[in-house]
Formats: sequence, structure tokens, C-alpha cells
Amino acid sequence: MKILIVDDHPVNVFVIEKILKNAGYNDSVSLHSAGQLFEYLNLKEHNGPPPKADLILLDVMMPEVDGIEACRRIQENERLKDIPIIFVTAIEDANKLAEALDVGGLDYVTKPINKIELLARIRVALRLKQEKDWHAEQEEKLTHELDLAMQIQKSLLNPPLIQDNIRIHVSHLPSNKLAGDLYYWHKFSEHRYGVILLDMMGHGISSSLICMYISSVLRDSIKQLADPVQVMKELNRYMALLSNQTKEHNYYFTAIYFIIDTKEKTVEYVNAGHPPAYALIDETELKLLDTGCCAIGFFEEIEPKKTMISYKNCVQLLLFTDGVYENSGDSEEEALEKLEYVAKQDWKGTSLSPIHLIHQLSRQEQQKDDMCLLMIHGF
Repeated sequence: MKILIVDDHPVNVFVIEKILKNAGYNDSVSLHSAGQLFEYLNLKEHNGPPPKADLILLDVMMPEVDGIEACRRIQENERLKDIPIIFVTAIEDANKLAEALDVGGLDYVTKPINKIELLARIRVALRLKQEKDWHAEQEEKLTHELDLAMQIQKSLLNPPLIQDNIRIHVSHLPSNKLAGDLYYWHKFSEHRYGVILLDMMGHGISSSLICMYISSVLRDSIKQLADPVQVMKELNRYMALLSNQTKEHNYYFTAIYFIIDTKEKTVEYVNAGHPPAYALIDETELKLLDTGCCAIGFFEEIEPKKTMISYKNCVQLLLFTDGVYENSGDSEEEALEKLEYVAKQDWKGTSLSPIHLIHQLSRQEQQKDDMCLLMIHGF
């Protein structure tokens, strides 16, 4: 444990050094002014690891820069603010002592120094520092693991698709590192594709972990079953199994899944409690894709209803999660009107990402929810 002693009186420094050594604290550094302290701590540096210092014993009354001002400057530095500071002072003015603690001091001892009192306060300060360091280390590990999980989650997402007969454009914007929104598309043949968009309940790590769990299930379900009704039933079966295992929680998600056949010019879909999608048929007729069943995971058994729509030349599909309109800054009604307006326009030639058709992201504050938006064109 490295302890910094800062006092402009050599006698005071000598007394504290002696107390520390007799108590087994052999790693100490003696400094005689705030300037020397700033130089030792490299105060002007704001990045990188902090210098090795576990505790500062800081005199209040020093020339040029006193201890209170020194403490204030240290607390303003992100690298140094976690180093505990105990003031050593002869001042008995309660207001001055309160000011010393208000600027970030952890504790104080008065002169003449009482050895037992000083060592007791040092032990408390060092114990708090060890606990804080442990929590910082755990937080760093968690951040690293979240970053890794984020990369894994991103790897599960399909890239955009540009083909002569179909185009799939995607905007996927998590509110945190991990998302509870998921999309996936699968190519059954040269003219037949399955596309799913889902929104897991809740936010944060728990919903994203369930989302990652269900992602492997839905891939297999879509590849093996294909049919929207059968896929939704299979996903519901897995969610029911998960809820039965945990017992304390009932997990669910909303989803919309469809198969587009660009040869037969059809779209078959099931909407499981998800915000209605829009289908612009042959650039003229706008339809809502809003029928199907309740959200996946509400009940052990569901009976989804499949709907088919047809088109002659082209179809434009707009799918989105509720975060798209909840983060818009407008009322929900105004945001949905904007989405309907966007859905009516022909966007097959645009270079904008789908979300930029709805939001000016640079003007937004912190997202409250994940946002995912898909624009699909079938020809």
C-alpha cells in the first residue's frame, strides 16, 4: 500500500513517517507542497492508468496552494478521483472542515496527531479503497464480457441483401451494448425468402440473452419448417419450455414472420402481437400486416392465423419494432403517421438507411429502447 504524505512542515512529515513505519506501512512517499503532489500524480494527464497511490494524507494549511484546493483539483481529474484523501489539520473551524470534506476528502485527523486515531482512519480508508478497486476490476471484466457478447450478437445478424428480385435493407440500433431486437432472413430458393423481426420483452442483459437463445431456435425452425404458422408454434413451444424451467418469469416476445415468393408474387405472414408492418403493393395500395396471434410465450399453446397477400409487379414492405416510434421524440400517434407516410413512398432507389427515413439521429437524445427497421423490396 503506497501512502503519500503531503505537509510543508518537516517535523510533521517525520512524525507521520514514524507512525506509519511502526505500524508496518513501509511504502510511503513524503512531499512538501501541493505542487510536488501534482507533479508526482502527473495531474495534467487525464488519460491512462493513475499513478500508484492508495491513500493521500494531506495537510490543509500549505503555502501557495492549500490542501482544500489541492483536493478539489485531484477530484476533478478522472484518473485520480478515486484515491482517498485524509486531511491532517490543526484547524478546528467546523466550517473549514466541512469544506474540506465537501470537496472530496474522505476523513480528517487533527494535530497534534493521535497515533491510534490516525491508524484507525487509515485502515478504514484503505479498506474502502480495496473494495472500490475490486468493484472497478469487476466492472472492467463485465465491460469486456459485454463487448464480447455484443460482437457475438452482431455476428448473428444478416447483412443487407441486394438481388435482382429482392432487396433487404436494415437499421439495427441497440439502446445499450446488447439488444433485445433481432432480425433474420433465410433464402429457401432463388425466388423464395423467409424474413423475421422480433422484439424481446424488457431491456438490457436479460432480454438480450433470451434473444440470443431464441435466435438459434428460430434459424433451425425457419430452415426446417418454413411455414409461418408452424414456425410461430415452434418458437412458442421453446419459450414455454424456458418459462417452465425458470418458473419465476414468463418470457415473451412479439414477432412478424413472412415468406416472400418473387416468382408467385405472394407474401405469406403471421404477426404475433408485433406492431403492424406495411406492405405497399404495386406502388399504389397500402396494406397493414397485423393479423396472426398473440405474442410468443404468453400461452403454452397458440393457434396462429396466416394471411397471404399478392402483387403483380412489386411489393415494398416496412417492418419495425416499437422502439422506432417510441424514440422519435413525437407522440406515438404522430410517429406512426410518419411511418405510414414513409411506407407509402417508393424507396427502392434511395441510398439512405431505413432508419434515416424516419429519424434525424444526430438530433436524438439517448435511446430509451432498441430500434430495428427493415425495408424489403420484392420484384
